[in-house]
Amino acid sequence: MRLLLDTHVVLWAATDSPRLTPRARALLESSENALVVSAATHWEISIKNSLARPDFDVDVEALRSGLQANGYVDLPITAAHAAVLAGLPDLHRDPFDRMLVAQALSEGFTLVTSDDRILDYPVSTIRV
Repeated sequence: MRLLLDTHVVLWAATDSPRLTPRARALLESSENALVVSAATHWEISIKNSLARPDFDVDVEALRSGLQANGYVDLPITAAHAAVLAGLPDLHRDPFDRMLVAQALSEGFTLVTSDDRILDYPVSTIRV
C-alpha cells in the first residue's frame, strides 16, 4: 500500500512516541507499504517549530534526513494538488491537513491519521 502519513504520525514515528499505536507501528514496519511524507508535513513542522510549539520541537533537517535514510519518500506539493484542494468541501480548517487530503486524493494514496475530522473527507484513510 502507498501510505501518506499525517504530520503527527510522522512525529510519533520519529520520536518513538507511545502515542503511535501498535497498528500504526505495524503499518510503518511492513515492507509491503511505501511510506510517503508530504512537503506540507515538513512545512507544518517548520512553522510550528518556529512558533516554539513544544509538540513540534524537532530539527526539521535531521527529521527529513532520517526519514529518507529509513526509506520514506518525499512528496512535493504540485499545482495539481492545489487544484484538488480548491474543490474540497470545507470540513476541516487546518490547511496542512486539507493539503494532505488533496494529495492523497490526487495520488491515490491512503492517508494514515488519528484526526477524526479527516475521516469526513471522501479519501482512503487508515485511522490509527
